[in-house]
Amino acid sequence: MMKTATIPSLRVDPELRLSVENVLREGETLSGFVEEAIRQNVAYRRAEAEFVARGLKSRDRARQTGHYVDASAVIERLEGMLDKAKANNAPK
Repeated sequence: MMKTATIPSLRVDPELRLSVENVLREGETLSGFVEEAIRQNVAYRRAEAEFVARGLKSRDRARQTGHYVDASAVIERLEGMLDKAKANNAPK
């Protein structure tokens, strides 16, 4: 079992602390809020790094093969995916 570690203390403006305290949910602590914010930001940055890596890999593959997809075709496909998602989420 791994020991727990601490995150360094953070000094903030009193207004920011008050803003955070005002959005805490019932039973939620400031420490819990900060921990969740850190976890979400770590997950976001990992996803962002993976997205960029996939994009660079795709760019390199396109350069090697000379096969590019026209932007209008990409937009058309994305719009189709959006339309399908909207239809699946429409009230029945």
